[in-house]
Amino acid sequence: MSSDFESYEQDFAVLTAEVTGRIGKVPKLVGDEKKQMVANVEKQLEEARELLEQMELEVREIPPQSRGMYSSRMRSYKQEMGKLEADFKRSRIAYSDEVRNELLGDDGNSSENQRAHLLDNTERLERSSRRLEAGYQIAVETEQIGQEMLENLSHDREKIQRARERLRETDANLGKSSRILTGMLRRFSSSELLHLMHCEAHGHICSYKRDF
Repeated sequence: MSSDFESYEQDFAVLTAEVTGRIGKVPKLVGDEKKQMVANVEKQLEEARELLEQMELEVREIPPQSRGMYSSRMRSYKQEMGKLEADFKRSRIAYSDEVRNELLGDDGNSSENQRAHLLDNTERLERSSRRLEAGYQIAVETEQIGQEMLENLSHDREKIQRARERLRETDANLGKSSRILTGMLRRFSSSELLHLMHCEAHGHICSYKRDF
């Protein structure tokens, strides 16, 4: 397992060395040459990030008693990666003295001010972009929660409707039973009811049959 980590480690060292050299060349270039160099550096930085991810996966597989040394090396590589990305960001808007003089003449102070101003604007745009992404994520999560609530309300409404239908059916059955009992009672005459009550009071068994 550690051999895989060391292999990735060597690849990372070679790659970052190449990136460092190319970053140093970026300010000396203009036009298409600079664009091509920037594209190459971006590609290599992405490869370096992927190597770091592979190295982190390898560290997780290392036994805990041996993991400390590798974790320390990972922290060092991450710091190196952060420095490379910061240097690359500055190099993209920087010019060497020679190129700057060709573009702006000898007004070096003005160029430095413009470069600093441009860097500040770039950083502000990046912060704004991160805030917008965070806001978008919150909006998406809120929409998902709202959708789930609507689905739950829909299910509850269906349950209530089914309960109401069962209640109406029960009421209808009770009403029908009540009408049947009422009709049966109306068929008895008063004398018949008194006769039945008399038999019940004296413990007699009265034979009575009537067709309904």
